[in-house]
Amino acid sequence: MEPPPPSPPLPRLPNTADLTPQHLAFLDQHFRTKRDLSRESFNLPLSSSLSQLCSELESRLLQHLTKRTVSWISRSFSAKSSLQRLSLALQNLSLRTSPRIKKGIGSKRFQWVLSEGIPRLASEMNRIESLRCYVVYLIVSETAVQLEALVGDLEDAALFVIARHTGNMFSLKLSISSNSEDAASKHDNLLQAIKAMSDIEEVLVGVVKFHPQWHCLLKSVDTRVDKILSVLRPQAFADHRAFLVSLGWPPKLLPSKNGSDHITNLPNPLVLMQEDKRRNYSQSFIALCALQHLQNRREERQLNSSLIKRDTQNIQLWAIDELVSPIASRMEYHFTKWSEQPEYMFALAYKVIRDFITGIDDVLQPLIDKARLIGCSAKEAWVSAMVQMLSVFLEKKVFLLLTERYKVKHLKPDVSSSWLHLVDLIIAFDKKMQSLLNLDTCFLAVSGSFEELSRGMSVLSMFCNRPDWLKIWAKIEFKNAWKKLKSELIEEKAWMTSKKCISGIDTEQEYLLLTVEDHKAPPIAEFFLKIIWEMIERCQTMPSSLLSAQFIRFTAGRFLWYFFKQLLFRFKATELCPDSSDDVAIVRVCGLINAARYIWIKLQEWSDAVDFLEMKIAENDSSKPIQDDSMDNDCFFEEEIRSLSEMETNWLMEIIAVVLRQFEVLSWKYVQNNDSFGDEQVYTNPVEDADLIVSNDFVEALDSLKRWLHTMKISLNKKDFLDLWRSIAEGLDHYISWSIVRSENWFFKMGVTQFEADMQALIFIFQPYCARPQAFFPCINEILKLLKLKKEEEKLMQAFLSRNENGSECLHLYGISHLSVNQILQVLRYKIWAC
Repeated sequence: MEPPPPSPPLPRLPNTADLTPQHLAFLDQHFRTKRDLSRESFNLPLSSSLSQLCSELESRLLQHLTKRTVSWISRSFSAKSSLQRLSLALQNLSLRTSPRIKKGIGSKRFQWVLSEGIPRLASEMNRIESLRCYVVYLIVSETAVQLEALVGDLEDAALFVIARHTGNMFSLKLSISSNSEDAASKHDNLLQAIKAMSDIEEVLVGVVKFHPQWHCLLKSVDTRVDKILSVLRPQAFADHRAFLVSLGWPPKLLPSKNGSDHITNLPNPLVLMQEDKRRNYSQSFIALCALQHLQNRREERQLNSSLIKRDTQNIQLWAIDELVSPIASRMEYHFTKWSEQPEYMFALAYKVIRDFITGIDDVLQPLIDKARLIGCSAKEAWVSAMVQMLSVFLEKKVFLLLTERYKVKHLKPDVSSSWLHLVDLIIAFDKKMQSLLNLDTCFLAVSGSFEELSRGMSVLSMFCNRPDWLKIWAKIEFKNAWKKLKSELIEEKAWMTSKKCISGIDTEQEYLLLTVEDHKAPPIAEFFLKIIWEMIERCQTMPSSLLSAQFIRFTAGRFLWYFFKQLLFRFKATELCPDSSDDVAIVRVCGLINAARYIWIKLQEWSDAVDFLEMKIAENDSSKPIQDDSMDNDCFFEEEIRSLSEMETNWLMEIIAVVLRQFEVLSWKYVQNNDSFGDEQVYTNPVEDADLIVSNDFVEALDSLKRWLHTMKISLNKKDFLDLWRSIAEGLDHYISWSIVRSENWFFKMGVTQFEADMQALIFIFQPYCARPQAFFPCINEILKLLKLKKEEEKLMQAFLSRNENGSECLHLYGISHLSVNQILQVLRYKIWAC
């Protein structure tokens, strides 16, 4: 039989040579024999005597400090009055004796200030400084005495705990009564040691807050407490583990009756504990929680003093970790057998977590509340510890091997398939953990963010410390997505705009563009966005917003730019020619514009979500701020949206240019023909005597314009079509007015009427798209006004404009604001000559 392990060395007692004669006399008086050390009846009067003596000393010290403080305050008042008198004397001196000083005449008052006032003030200040140093010395001494007493209590309690630790306190060789007494006594002393450390921590927090310069005192006390903690903490863990073994933890993973490896029943020893064991386990659990709480306070105080930010989102509990550690070793035995079948790993982990979570919550949560660990949850700690265990195993045993195999070229396809399968299992497992914790009813689950929890709440936390693995995962996801999209890009049907579109005049309700049919986008746009969103959803359980943002940039962001290139290539392959009468090209371009517009809307909609706002904030915090004020720093897909907007605008401008160019070609003869508006026949009343029709040279241009607008109305989304027809109207107004002014055509009465009929026909083409289309042709309307002026009005306006080049007041009277003075004079000139 092996001898029991030697007990830890006892703390060294002070040497008698270090004690004063008064201390030696006091010990000789009260402890004459060895029996006096263990006699409780003798120690009780001594303890009460010492307590009374300490209280008397404290009252004396407080009285002494009070007297000194009052004396110091009175001296400070005296010094303040002396300073005020000195200041007043110096002011009076500067006012009264400044002329005399310039003349070299001295002042008795000034001499008195120099000889007596300033030395007296200096002496007073020295006394105040001496008193301040004395008070600081007293405070330091009091704090040091208090800390020494607390550390002494801690060492006494630790000495008893260490002395009791002569073997396993839960060993079956000990009698039940002795085992129970030792456990209770040891637990009480452990709690006393924890309380002493807590009191020490309270004092040290005050020292750090009010006297940070006392770093030597802090370092000395921390060193002594750390030595005691280095002994108490492992012993507390060892005792807790021994008690768990006595409870039968971890339970055996029982196979099913048919001999398979599937787990059928998992008994929970925590629920099956008897009353005495439950009480002992509760005491051990609370002691560990108290130790952890104390450790957290010490770390927080030390990090605050060094200005280092501490992670406050850690939800791990030492007592829960002690439950997970032994059961994890048994689970890993099964995990190694299922390396090629990872779905069994996740099934076993989920079953263990699910079967124990109710019992752990019922048994341990009241203990956590009793330990006053605010914000700690037994369920979250249990799930976090188990998830972290699974994550560590996958990182070391599975993903590490896949990463090495991924470097081999011919193994990449198999590795990619296995990697994606594992990620699917991880995402499904994380969602199950979310369901177990009832997070589906809280805000974090709605937003899909796990940032406020811990990294241990998601198996994907393994990628937080392995950015190289994150890049490999992103590459695999990107290639898989591109493989899905590539086959659809070839299909011409995927680029054809759906026939489901709304016709008629635009109304307010029709601007609520919600579906792909409303946007008239081709099916390829919806399919592409579906793939993008699937990649984004893959990282929703990622425990870090910054990590999620990086993954989306590597996958969805890169995928967006590849698709943009496909849109550009397809546009360049489409030839828009003014001479062509085929509508296929214009329909294809409209489909590309609709696709860009629909993707733009969706990206903006996603960027406004809370998740993407958090990721953008995380990106901004991790990098230098953007200096360009024109950029929206809160938009996650800012560059992608800007690129889509530029493509959409450029393609619309291409269509507008083609339409205007074709209209210019077809109407060139009309606007340059001098005979179009110069018919010299005399009509008494041309409007009544002749039914004027559109000029022959203008009909083809109007017909082509109407056909183009109708095609684009059917093929283009409403927002872009609205911008397009308004831009075309503006271009036509500018082109016709400029042509009329520069062509030097003469306008007879019949020619004016013909020109008005032609313009009415042009404006009528835009009637289906607007209630008052003439408002979009201001220059043409003003030319018609000028041509309809009476002869007296023409001469008056011409004379006024010739004298005043600005002519703004006169022009406003006639409702003319878009034509320049030169253009007005040019129109009036040829009309007057023709008449």
